[in-house]
Amino acid sequence: MAKNGHASVRKIPEIPFAAPAGTPAGVEVLSLADLRRRMPTRHLALPQRPDFHHLLTLTDGTLWHTVDFSAFALDPGSWLWVRPGQVHQWGDLSHAEGTLILFQQDFLDPAIAAATEQDSHPAVLHRPLPDDAAALRMAADHLTAEFHALGHLPLEIHTAALRHLLSVLVLRLTHLTAPAGSPAPEPNPTYLRFRDAVEKDFTRTRRVEDYARTLGYSARTLSRATLATAGLGAKEFIDRRVVLEAKRLLAHTDQTAARIANHLGFPSATHFSKYFHQRTGQSPIAFRDTVRGHTSR
Repeated sequence: MAKNGHASVRKIPEIPFAAPAGTPAGVEVLSLADLRRRMPTRHLALPQRPDFHHLLTLTDGTLWHTVDFSAFALDPGSWLWVRPGQVHQWGDLSHAEGTLILFQQDFLDPAIAAATEQDSHPAVLHRPLPDDAAALRMAADHLTAEFHALGHLPLEIHTAALRHLLSVLVLRLTHLTAPAGSPAPEPNPTYLRFRDAVEKDFTRTRRVEDYARTLGYSARTLSRATLATAGLGAKEFIDRRVVLEAKRLLAHTDQTAARIANHLGFPSATHFSKYFHQRTGQSPIAFRDTVRGHTSR
């Protein structure tokens, strides 16, 4: 285990994707009761950064779930979607029942996967309208029934059925109906180009001017577009993405501040620590200690 120059930190358990033996690789459907039996609660409360999707919906009770250091309250009918690379922590599962669907990105057909990735900053929590909620519940129930019907069909047919049923579910969740009277506004194309460029290059540069030059806009134009769409200036948008990645690495890895600084394009650990403290009010090590000692609600 790497040392951080302060104190040895607790090892964060990796939770690999592992569907039951004999079932199709790439997808698993289980109840929260199954999850409680599989994984000790103390491990679930620690930060995890899986490389597969989590789709979670409750049928009874309530649950707080933390995704990228923001807490979300789930109740029956709501859906939570944690995507690969996001850091998440489970809350107290003792008062919640529901369905958890785990799947790897490449289990979906490429066209379906692309249709669910149109937004590089997708919503985590979804509260569907009644018609959508009923359709999602039906899709989830059908997927659950097929997953547990192993042996009723040849394995390749069973796998194809699971792939299609999962596709229906994720497409419905991706394209939920907007509440009446509040149509979703069309995103500003300048903002979308800037957002995608930041996602690609935030470890290379934190300067608005660099993105403006690459995209062919002025820095002022980028700031106006970002403020109008995201409610913050272009520089703060970049800084928030850098800080989020720093938090993810601090929470789920034992990398030193120097190694994280290098990954994020800082000249030294000192520069990175100062930057992080200015934007979070904590040193990187203090943040790591806090989040790993955190107990979800």
